[in-house]
Amino acid sequence: MNWLIKFPPKIKQLLTRREPPKDFWMKDPTDGKLVPRKEVENNLFVIPGSNHHLPITPAARFESIFDDKKWEDIPTPKRVHDPLKFRDRIRHTQRVKNAQKQTGNTEAVVLAYGRITGQPVVVAAHDFRFIGGTLGVGTANAVVKGMQEAVRRNVPFIMFATSGGARLQEGIFSLMQLPNTTIAREELREAGLPYIVVLTNPTMGGVTASYAMLGDIHIAEPGAIIGFAGPRVIMKALKLLELPKGFQSAEDLYKHGMLDMIVHRKDMRERLALLCKLLTKPTMAA
Repeated sequence: MNWLIKFPPKIKQLLTRREPPKDFWMKDPTDGKLVPRKEVENNLFVIPGSNHHLPITPAARFESIFDDKKWEDIPTPKRVHDPLKFRDRIRHTQRVKNAQKQTGNTEAVVLAYGRITGQPVVVAAHDFRFIGGTLGVGTANAVVKGMQEAVRRNVPFIMFATSGGARLQEGIFSLMQLPNTTIAREELREAGLPYIVVLTNPTMGGVTASYAMLGDIHIAEPGAIIGFAGPRVIMKALKLLELPKGFQSAEDLYKHGMLDMIVHRKDMRERLALLCKLLTKPTMAA
């Protein structure tokens, strides 16, 4: 007979070895070290020690910046755009529906209205889980709606960008969204409203070539990769064997004047509040 049977249940529980849940640990992508997942989540999805910034969902992003973690969702267009009837492994329409089911979002950009230390703002956030945060017609319509909503409410517009670029399944229609979103950005300028862009890892392709680099202020999270073409494409086009260390990193872009500042995620709320206060007219209100 097992000798543990003689002990009361609580003591038996203490003496019995228990393995942690399978998802208790996670690896630090920078060095492979194991860290408690809960500790990372409580640190705004930033690895303690290495300060590596992991991807974050729009909902978690909104929680980290809005007062009292409260905001108003702004609906985005629900139309699935598939003029090319594109199909590879699956149809494009099915891929969009799968992404909608996985994320709970209608498109790769999510919109919200709320307050940051009392300042009303409209915020847009890319969701990389949604087909790599790619820019399609629906994505652009969401961006345009967010900018127009900021004009309607007379408040600053903040964009959290993360994307693999233009959505290849929509071909030329995707590329046409670069001028489409640029025109909407001009409406913000004409209204005299601040446009602040936060570039996160990664921000590439057509998104970088359009609204992600048209802000009044450009912020990046530490270590974010930002560019147009990827490193392998550049190396092949220029017939290079290697690229400079840190190429396309936020730190490298800041060094060369492409960014205004690099801000840690834990400091983002306070920095955005300060910038909105500095760039906003005292009479501006929602």
